[in-house]
Amino acid sequence: MNDKKPTILATTLIARTRLFAVEEVHLRFSNGVEMCYERLLGSPHGAVLLVALNAADEVLLVREYAVGLHRYELGLPKGGMEAGETPELAGLRELREETGFAARRLDVLGELTLAPGYSSQRTHVVLARDLYPAPLPGDEPEPLELQPWPLTRLAELIVMPECSEARTLAAMFMAREYIIEAVSYTHLR
Repeated sequence: MNDKKPTILATTLIARTRLFAVEEVHLRFSNGVEMCYERLLGSPHGAVLLVALNAADEVLLVREYAVGLHRYELGLPKGGMEAGETPELAGLRELREETGFAARRLDVLGELTLAPGYSSQRTHVVLARDLYPAPLPGDEPEPLELQPWPLTRLAELIVMPECSEARTLAAMFMAREYIIEAVSYTHLR
């Protein structure tokens, strides 16, 4: 197996909008083959996605308009990280803005990528527990509808057409496995 990454010979910004930037990347592979790829540049600070569990072990989902699909979509609270923010700080801010709750306990579960073959976007998954009311004004154009969903009914959520975002589903699986492992570890002690 070849683990030697290609050499980047040049990068050129070929398009920029208010939200997106597209970069051409000229590469040379270890076998001498040269290729040009295009990649969608994500936020330089990354993004955060929250699996917030209330006292009833329900995940707080939000229903909001998704312009890419031109429909309302059920998903986890999420947003971009700002310069200097950790995943925990960004997660707490987004949680307060989108659900009206804060969390006393935050655990970073890992990182997800979105179409890594052509996008550099990285999203940190944060598990938020021990919730309490602490709303902050958000930047959404309309109020988000909060919909708690039992983590035990994850299989039902997967087949709902209104919940199709892969990051939401993957993050919920990550949280479920993290919780199961933590419970198993506690019982073994």
